[in-house]
Amino acid sequence: MSLITEAQLAVMIPTNKEVGEWCAALNEMLPKYGITTDKRIAGFISQCAHESSDFRVLQENLNYKEATLLKVFPRYFGPGKENAAEYAGKPEKIANYVYMDKNRSKAGALGNVKEGDGWLFSGKGLKQCTGRSNVSAFGKTVGMTAEEAAVYLLTKKGALESALWFWGSRNLNDVADTGDVVKLTKIINGGDIGLADRQARYAKAMAALGGKVSAPAPAQAAPTSAPAAAGNETLKRGSTGALVKQVQEKLGIDPADGIYGFWTSNVVKEWQAKNGLTADGVAGPKTLAKLLG
Repeated sequence: MSLITEAQLAVMIPTNKEVGEWCAALNEMLPKYGITTDKRIAGFISQCAHESSDFRVLQENLNYKEATLLKVFPRYFGPGKENAAEYAGKPEKIANYVYMDKNRSKAGALGNVKEGDGWLFSGKGLKQCTGRSNVSAFGKTVGMTAEEAAVYLLTKKGALESALWFWGSRNLNDVADTGDVVKLTKIINGGDIGLADRQARYAKAMAALGGKVSAPAPAQAAPTSAPAAAGNETLKRGSTGALVKQVQEKLGIDPADGIYGFWTSNVVKEWQAKNGLTADGVAGPKTLAKLLG
C-alpha cells in the first residue's frame, strides 16, 4: 500500500513535472527511515520541497558572473584576493577554489583535500550535501565510496536518500511527531530562513494527506496598501518588505509573505535565466525594472 499518492504529492510540489517518478521513489524509501505517519511525511516533504524548489534543484548552481562572485563570495574575490573576472562563468574553477579546505578556515573545512574535490563534492541532492566529509559519511550508509555517492546524489533516489539520511541523523522523526515546524526548520536550516514558506507547505501537505491543520499567519507579513517603488534597491535572501511581496506576487509565489528566502531566491533565479539576466537569485535594479516595469 502506498503511503502517498501522485495527486497528494502534486499538491506538495506543484511546479514539479516528474511527480510520478518522485512519488514512486518516496513510497519505496520513506518506510526505510520510519517516515510513515502524516506528520512525518508532511514534515519531511515540506522541508525538502522548500530547500529544493519543489524537488527540482538537485545541484548547486555556480555559473556566476564577475559581479555575482564579488557579492556571493566576498571573502575569496576582490582587492588583494583572486580576480573574479578569471573565474566568471567557470563553475568547476569556482568550486575548486572556494570549496577546497586549503582556502577555507578550519571551522569551514569540508574535507576537500584532493585535487578536484571542490567541484566533485559541490552541493548535490535535495539537501545540497556538500564536501568530501559529508558525502563520504552518507556513502558509508549506502555502501558506496565518496566518489560513487557524489554521482548517486544526482539521481532521484540518491538525492532523496541523502535527505533521508540527514533527517535520520538528526532524529527528526521525533520532532516531526510534535508538529513543531519552527523546531524542524531551526535544526535543518540552522535558523528560521523561509519559515513562513515552510509552514505554509506543511499545512498544505497535512491537508493533502487528510490531516487537519490551519495555515499559519505569515511571519513579518509586509503591508499591502500600495505598491513599493523599486528605485535602486537590491533584494536578496534576508530582505523583507512591500517590494519583496510585490516581486513574489508578480512571480506567483505562494505565500507572498514579503520575506526573501530560499524559495523566492530560486524562483527569481529561474526567471532571470529565462529573461537574459544574470541568474544569481538577487533582484537588483535591472531585474526589478524588467520584472515590475
